[in-house]
Amino acid sequence: MLRLFLAQSWLQHLRMWLCWVCCSASWAVFPIHFASVPLVLGGQPSTKEAMEMVDAERPPAKQNWYECYVLPCLAELLGSAAFVFIGCLSVVEDSIGTGLLQPALVHGLSIVPIVVSLGNISGAHINPVVSLGIWLVGGMKLIMLIPYCIAQLCGGILGAALTKAVASSLNFDSRVGGAFGIIRTNAQIGPALGNEIILTTFLLLVVCMTAVNGETKSPLAPVCIALTVVINIIVGGSISGPCMNPARAFGPAVIANYWLYHWVYWVGPLIGCLISSLLIRFVIGDRKIRLFLK
Repeated sequence: MLRLFLAQSWLQHLRMWLCWVCCSASWAVFPIHFASVPLVLGGQPSTKEAMEMVDAERPPAKQNWYECYVLPCLAELLGSAAFVFIGCLSVVEDSIGTGLLQPALVHGLSIVPIVVSLGNISGAHINPVVSLGIWLVGGMKLIMLIPYCIAQLCGGILGAALTKAVASSLNFDSRVGGAFGIIRTNAQIGPALGNEIILTTFLLLVVCMTAVNGETKSPLAPVCIALTVVINIIVGGSISGPCMNPARAFGPAVIANYWLYHWVYWVGPLIGCLISSLLIRFVIGDRKIRLFLK
C-alpha cells in the first residue's frame, strides 16, 4: 500500500510539473497583454477607458486628395457666399432708422454659425486677407493659399448674385447692390484708407491670436471675431464701411458694376494684414510662431 501511495504521489507531482512547463512555454510564445484587452460584460466593453483603448488601436483613415484639397475650397466658397449674401442683403434691405446697427450685427453674428459649421473643414477664413495672415504666421500651407483666395472671391460673387436675385430692384440699385459707396471724393481717401488699415489690423490680431497662436488659442474664437467685426463696423462705418474683407467688396462690385475707389478696400486690408503678421511674428506670438527672442 505504501509503495502504491508513493507511486501515485510521484505521478501527480510529475503531472503538475509538466502542466507548469507547458503553460510557461505557451506564455513565452503567445504573450497576453491584459492591459490592452478591454474587459467585456455582456458583449460590450465594461468601461469608457476600454473603449478608448480599442479606438486608439484603430486610428482614423488618412484623408484623400478630395478631403485635403477640394473640400476645403468648397467650404470656403460656400462660407464666403453665405457671408456676402447675408451682409449685402442687410445693407440693401436695411430698415429705415437702424443706421449702422443692423449691418454691424448681421455681418458680425453671421460669422459664428459659419465658423462653427465649416471651421473643421477649412478653418472658415471667408476672407482673403485672413488666409494670407494665417499663412504669414505659419497657420496654413502655401499650396492652399491661392485656391482659398480664388474660392473666397468666387463665393463673394455668388453671394452678391443671390442678393440681386432676392432683393427688390429699387433697393438694390439705390444701395449699389451692397457695394461700398461711402468714398465719393479724393479728400475721403486718406481717412478711409487709414480706417481700413487700423481696423483690419485689429481684426487680424484677434483672428490669429484666438485661432492660431498656441498660448492664446481659445474655443471662443468665433465669438471674439464676431464681436470684433460688430465693433469695427459700428466705430468706422461712417468713414469707410469698413470692409476688412476684399471678397466682401469684390462680389457686389462685380454684380453691381460699381468700382469707384474700389482699390481702397484691397490696399487697406492688405496693409493691415502685413502689420498684424509682423506684430505676431516679431512681438506677441508664442515661441513656435515668433522668429526672434525665443
